[in-house]
Amino acid sequence: MPRRAKIKKRIPAPDAVYRSEILSKFVNCMMMRGKKTVAENIVYKALGRAEEKLKKPGIEIFEQALKNVRPVIEVKPRRVGGATYQVPVEVSDERGIALALRWVIKHARARNGKSMIEQLSSELTDAYNNTGASVKKREDTHKMADANRAFAHYRY
Repeated sequence: MPRRAKIKKRIPAPDAVYRSEILSKFVNCMMMRGKKTVAENIVYKALGRAEEKLKKPGIEIFEQALKNVRPVIEVKPRRVGGATYQVPVEVSDERGIALALRWVIKHARARNGKSMIEQLSSELTDAYNNTGASVKKREDTHKMADANRAFAHYRY
């Protein structure tokens, strides 16, 4: 990390179909071994299946699912006098979105399904409906932060 210069945040170009920067970031996170067109096909087909199931626009489903998965508070370890405490801290918007993207992809890959398209579409519909593994992960994160409220005074 440079000491003087401020690092500029690189924002990926909006995706071709929905013109969304967050969806473009999601495609980049989905990508494996540099195969972006494969990742795009999976994401767009999964959004299409989610549209068929819920009868709503795909981008609306995606954004609502991310909003439902995004954590507001998390715990960070902090060493104080030889002991390590789990200190609850608020999550910034950028980190919250990054965590939500990561959790949706991780739990979609862990699902039992025939294809990645089906796994991703079911994870997105579950997240849209406030159910599923990625929403449970957010709730667990919030519970952990709530349980460690006593250490909030150690916040940075």
